[in-house]
Amino acid sequence: MMQSNNPVFRRSEEFSRAGATYQGYGQNPYQGDPGMPGVDGPITHTTPDRMTIDTVVQKGAITLGLVLVTAFATWILTPNVEAGADLGTLYLASMGGAGLAFVLSLVNSFKREISPALVLAFAAAEGVALGGISKIFQAFAGDSPIVIHAVLGTFAAFAGTLAVYKFFNIQVGDKFRTMVTAGMFGMVGLGLMEMVLSMFNADLGLFGMGGLGLLFAVAGLVLGVFMLVMDFDFIERGVANGLPEKESWRAVFALTVSLVWIYTNLLRILAIMNQD
Repeated sequence: MMQSNNPVFRRSEEFSRAGATYQGYGQNPYQGDPGMPGVDGPITHTTPDRMTIDTVVQKGAITLGLVLVTAFATWILTPNVEAGADLGTLYLASMGGAGLAFVLSLVNSFKREISPALVLAFAAAEGVALGGISKIFQAFAGDSPIVIHAVLGTFAAFAGTLAVYKFFNIQVGDKFRTMVTAGMFGMVGLGLMEMVLSMFNADLGLFGMGGLGLLFAVAGLVLGVFMLVMDFDFIERGVANGLPEKESWRAVFALTVSLVWIYTNLLRILAIMNQD
């Protein structure tokens, strides 16, 4: 038995169980049929809906679609700004959406039974945050369409990582999971520390627009790709183990976190390289 270090999947024990069996799963399909030899009773087992690649794709389209819609709405409804202009409204939208998304991400990560409504609420809050953040970085980048490039780069990273994962048949081990999870929580912790320091007019420059900020963003981008590898591994195991269909929402939540992580770091890299 292999147990995940990722709190998102650890809430669902079946994600880490090989050969999990559910009611009616892995049993004789003719059990309970009086017309078949060796069967002596009525049908007592039913096959519940199971998690499949299709259910993950369907729920993923809904969730990511909501992220894009709320991000676009935030972009349209907030005032147009240029570098050096008042960014108060955008900062408010970004911080408010990011704060709510962070709280909902914790709830979704540690909640034993996944809630589709909370996953969609997280997607909406994340969309508001991304809409504000994207507009702020675009203001610093001038005419360079870094938001479009970041969106395309994010989907390219997803497709490329998936292709490498399947083509090379990557096997995810416990050490890899531990390292990626530790890196993820480490970066979140550093982000919170920077936020606290900024309240006292001090910071380390990890999230700034200089050289250190660029290096930190590149490290975050690489970590996001590793997070995708973990997501693909757990989805594959979940489908193989016959998880209930509802667990597709847990997989989609994890994928959304990874894609947002990749997008924000890629956006920062592009903004730093194209700042006026």
